[in-house]
Amino acid sequence: KLSCLVKMVTLHGIPKDLDSYPEDLLLFLSPSDYAATGSCRQYFANIGKANLDVLQRESSRRKQLLVEALVCLKIPGPQVSEENAEILGRLVCDLGGEYIRSSGGNFLKQLSQCESFLPDQEEAIRSVISSGNTTFGPPEVWSAFTLNELSGLIPVFDHSILQKIPK
Repeated sequence: KLSCLVKMVTLHGIPKDLDSYPEDLLLFLSPSDYAATGSCRQYFANIGKANLDVLQRESSRRKQLLVEALVCLKIPGPQVSEENAEILGRLVCDLGGEYIRSSGGNFLKQLSQCESFLPDQEEAIRSVISSGNTTFGPPEVWSAFTLNELSGLIPVFDHSILQKIPK
């Protein structure tokens, strides 16, 4: 349905008020379509708020979006800053384990919104959390607020992490 809607919206060229359309619609446009309206950073900030699961995880469109986002934000290696993680939003759900490890806790909060994880990602999340080198600190000092912030990651925690969290 969305791809049909995009065809109708863009029939007479790209509308100048793209920002006023639902984010999910932008998943079917490219950054170059958006160029008339704003920067690629703005495009991906909007994409980051979209429901990525409209596209299947392994779809070429979804993979392409991530590749284009990394190019736009000039992220050459697996290290993602907090600022860029903020822009990527839900796109971080598709970053592999090496990104999660290299970026420390920079996007744990964003990862917490993901629907599911690949084994490689789960391992990396556990490793980063166990290290305690995140803005949240080691699990031993977590509060109810911390658990709330990371609630989407709790299913990934193993026994060694869970037993350290204060009751």
